[in-house]
Amino acid sequence: MKPTRLGHVAICVQDIPKAVEFYKTLGMEVAWQDADWAYLKAGEDGLALLSPSYAQAGPHFGFIFHDRAEVEAAYDRLKASGVYVTEMHEHRDGTASFYGKDLDGNWFEYLYEPAPVPASTSV
Repeated sequence: MKPTRLGHVAICVQDIPKAVEFYKTLGMEVAWQDADWAYLKAGEDGLALLSPSYAQAGPHFGFIFHDRAEVEAAYDRLKASGVYVTEMHEHRDGTASFYGKDLDGNWFEYLYEPAPVPASTSV
């Protein structure tokens, strides 16, 4: 059970639209924007912007898994070993995740994100 990569960092911002525009000037692309959070991408890496009213999570970093069974196994293993973890959460985009705290109280997320399907090249 190994994460595919460290996929994103989530930070708190005061104004989602202003923060989105700022990070777009740094070259990031908007993957998702809602009233209380936004997700921007720089290549395969992401930056989540969380408003003060976002209740699901606070600042954290997220590990990506392309196999949902691995995330579920990790959840069971971490919970059984006494690591603080939240319940699994189904996201609107078909991904699923849970949050946990490390030994110093920092939040992390284990996120199931299906592997991208390569575009077919027709000749």
